[in-house]
Amino acid sequence: MADTLTFTLDTGDGTGKDVVIKLRPDLAPGHVARITELASEGFYDGVVFHRVIPGFMAQGGDPTGTGMGGSDKPDLKAEFNAEPHSEGTCSMARSQMPDSANSQFFICFEDAEFLDGQYTVWGQVQSGMEHVHALPKGEPPAQPGKIVKATVA
Repeated sequence: MADTLTFTLDTGDGTGKDVVIKLRPDLAPGHVARITELASEGFYDGVVFHRVIPGFMAQGGDPTGTGMGGSDKPDLKAEFNAEPHSEGTCSMARSQMPDSANSQFFICFEDAEFLDGQYTVWGQVQSGMEHVHALPKGEPPAQPGKIVKATVA
């Protein structure tokens, strides 16, 4: 069995506010490959959480900070799976079209079973969920939280 891959988001400018996410290539190999590729290119560094809805989720991964942008890579084919959307679930954001995920993702604050089977789950927060809960709220937040640095190990 391969070593566990993690996607770490430093949300606090070196202050130890790391969110560590266990990547799940067993559920969504294409999405995990994209997250890994973008993180290794520094794509997520400095990107804000542009949509943070209390009791629902925090969304980031758009370099424009508007929710309308993505990477220059082609959109991904959906890899919907049976993994539930519960607290700490990491899933890919997309438009109404199932095969439109690109770079944006969201982290659930609590159970959101109405999303199950409709969005691609690719990871689960292992530690640092308190930092996700502490992100400034809004669509967009007045002073959005951001990913200072994203790494995969």
